[in-house]
Amino acid sequence: MSSPNFGSSHIDPCSDTAGEKDTKSSDGKKTVRELLELSDLEASRLVFGVNGRHLDLVERFFRVRAHARGNRITLVGSENAVGMAKDLLQQLYDMAKDNLSLAPADVKRAAQTLMDKRSANLKDIFDDTILVCNRGRKITPKGLAQKRYVDSMRKRDIVFSIGPAGTGKTYLAMAMAVRALKDRHVKRIILVRPAVEAGEKLGFLPGDMLEKVNPYLRPLYDALNDMMDFSQVHQLIEDGRIEVAPLAFMRGRTLNDSFVVMDEAQNTTTDQMKMFLTRLGYDSKAVVTGDITQTDLPDGCVSGLVEAYRILKDIDDIGFCHFDERDVVRHPLVQKIIRAYESYQHKPLNGGLEGERSKEENRVSRGGSGERRGYEEDAGENMVEDGGEDIGD
Repeated sequence: MSSPNFGSSHIDPCSDTAGEKDTKSSDGKKTVRELLELSDLEASRLVFGVNGRHLDLVERFFRVRAHARGNRITLVGSENAVGMAKDLLQQLYDMAKDNLSLAPADVKRAAQTLMDKRSANLKDIFDDTILVCNRGRKITPKGLAQKRYVDSMRKRDIVFSIGPAGTGKTYLAMAMAVRALKDRHVKRIILVRPAVEAGEKLGFLPGDMLEKVNPYLRPLYDALNDMMDFSQVHQLIEDGRIEVAPLAFMRGRTLNDSFVVMDEAQNTTTDQMKMFLTRLGYDSKAVVTGDITQTDLPDGCVSGLVEAYRILKDIDDIGFCHFDERDVVRHPLVQKIIRAYESYQHKPLNGGLEGERSKEENRVSRGGSGERRGYEEDAGENMVEDGGEDIGD
């Protein structure tokens, strides 16, 4: 099958844009038109989406007009926007020909990925299979930030992942751990969480020590059961090949041949974080995840995750991956909620003290100087202004 054929200013005579001439938009930018022809009809249907829904998303994201007839698409808009839309559709077409699924959420994430890094290869990102679950579902990165995170876990023995809820920090780390166990790169998985109440006192819980801390570890069990059969998870836990434990149980241990994941690391103290990191033994990996904007530590207690970033960020063999609200892969409203809270919390309060605290949290969560992520040096001028802010569901 041939690749898409682009013809600059070649308009389908049956399309709505037939006879249009190059003009200038209201902001003075030149309006261009390009024709995209897709030779594979079945793949083109996947690119268009049901009732052209994917093309609607492309129009709203890049602020272009997309007219489809048969297997041809005419793009109209500013030169930069048309170029990005064309690149997106071409890459989606190549993915569709390789039988990769294309849901509306995939199209939106692919568009955001190109906004973040104009030269991104979408297939390298979205077809990077981390784990195939028992039901045949593939776990893959959902964007550029997740891809960088996965690559960092593959290359480094200690990786920190900092960002808001819903960005896949813990889920991807656990998928990497399960894959390492299945491939026999490690002998066991250890999942750790600080047993800290989320802003409310639960009182005394019944049962022995493990039963008392089990509610705090429930999210980790849920993720495991999503990746493997319940009976398989139960057997691996019984055999000691998967251990889910509170952070306090780590003191005094040496963790060899293990893939260790610590979740909710923002709720550790500096001493606890140091204790955890120094447990790592031979042939082991450790991934530390957390959201420093949702700490449940007592007032005045510095988060061990924040301190770890300040102390360890210059060590080359330790990776730090940063996420923001644009990397959220939950309900679209979650992105807007996180953005609204960040905006509110950065306003100066109490004579400016709270505002300064929020600035420091923002600096750490975004990688040290307030930028989105350090590897976006080439996004710059290729980004369409205000694109992707209002793309619905």
